Parts: sequence; C-alpha cells; structure tokens
Amino acid sequence: MEAKAVPHPSPLRRRLLLAAGAALAAAPYARAAAEPVDVLLVLAVDVSRSVDEDEARLQREGYRAAVSDPAVVEAIRGGMMGAIGLAYVEWAGAEYQRLVIPWTRIAGAAEAQGWAERLAEAPRASLSWTSISGALDFSLRVLNDAPFEASRRVIDVSGDGVNNSGGPVELARDRVVAEGVTINGLPIVNDRPTFGRMPPVPLDDYYRENVIGGPGAFVVVAEDFQSFGLAVKRKLIREIAALDGPTKI
Repeated sequence: MEAKAVPHPSPLRRRLLLAAGAALAAAPYARAAAEPVDVLLVLAVDVSRSVDEDEARLQREGYRAAVSDPAVVEAIRGGMMGAIGLAYVEWAGAEYQRLVIPWTRIAGAAEAQGWAERLAEAPRASLSWTSISGALDFSLRVLNDAPFEASRRVIDVSGDGVNNSGGPVELARDRVVAEGVTINGLPIVNDRPTFGRMPPVPLDDYYRENVIGGPGAFVVVAEDFQSFGLAVKRKLIREIAALDGPTKI
C-alpha cells in the first residue's frame, strides 16, 4: 500500500504554530507577572549628605517599624486583594538612585517582617545634593517594571530638602502624574540648614506646591527625624487603605 505524503504546513501556518507554542510556554510566567495587588508603592528615600548617619538610621528604623507594624499589616490585609507590592529606593543627587529592595509582595505579618529584616541588612550610601526630580523619574521606571498588577500606583517621597540637582522637580512631577501615578510627600522638617542654607519656603509648603500630585495626593509632615517613624506609619496606612483624610493612630 502506497504511503500518503504528509503536506508540510505553509510558512504562514508555521509562524502561527510557533507563536501559539511560545504563548503557551510563557503562560505560567505571564500569570505570575500579572499577580494582582491592591497598590504598587515605591518608597523613595532621601540619602543625600544632609542626612547624617544618626538620621539615616532613624529613617530606616522608621520604615522597618512601620511596614511590620500590626496596624499597617491589618490595612494591607483589609484590601480587596489583601496584598501590596512594595519597592524601596534610595536617592541623592541627579547621578544617584538605587533600588535597595526590589518588588516584594506583602500579604501578612511574616512577609512584612521579612521585608524589614532585609532593609536592616542592606548597605547604605550617602551622597551630595538632592534631586527629587531624579528620584521621581527613577521611581516611575521602577513602577513600570513592577511584576504585579494594581489599579493604584503610588510614589512616596521622603526628604529633608528642596530639589537642588538635576531637572526641575515640577516637570518630573508632571511626567509622573501624566502616567496615572500619585505622588505623596513626607517632608522632614527640622531647623538644620541644607548645605548651609535654609529652604526658600517651609519644606512642607514646598512639597505641597512642587512635589506631590495625582489623584488623592497628600503630605504628611515629620517634625524631625525622631518622629519620622510615626509619620511613616500614618502615611502608609492612608496610602494602603486609600483613605481620604488624615489617619488617627
């Protein structure tokens, strides 16, 4: 009996079959990349030279204590998805921004505590100048690379000085807000001059007028580095729970 020849698929059909196979092979990774969270939150933290070693320690301890605080964990678990995506960035002048802790999904106390321990172990640098504009542009790139999916995207900027390096902060703010991202501010107000000069306006007013933007944007003021931890806690609960007014703790 004569064997029948099996027709070869056309070039177009071969390309379609290859594309379908690639899509099927990538499907598990695509599902993982689109894992939903309630909010994507970048913590963008000032490590310019105006922040001395003691202040830097208080900053980090404030973030570690706040993220692992039971009230913050409760706010995380109370969301529709019960989880957030969190990234931690440190920044100084226009030439320095660093992703210290990459995207982490936090859905409970154990994950929050693990994140806090990672921050305690991370090395810290201190550089001159203060580029809030550079921090915003870098944080937007971090958001765009997030492996999770969320309806809200937030950059949380903390610092103790005005933009004095890189491009205008207002233009960077407008670029970020145009992407649908909210920028919230945590100015650290103290009576120490930055590089020998006091800011031209009160720092909290500067943040309100030049830094924050987007839906529901707000400022929480830390009166000094000693009170920083409580301010971070209030701010995180308000951001995670999407509250419209100040948080009472």
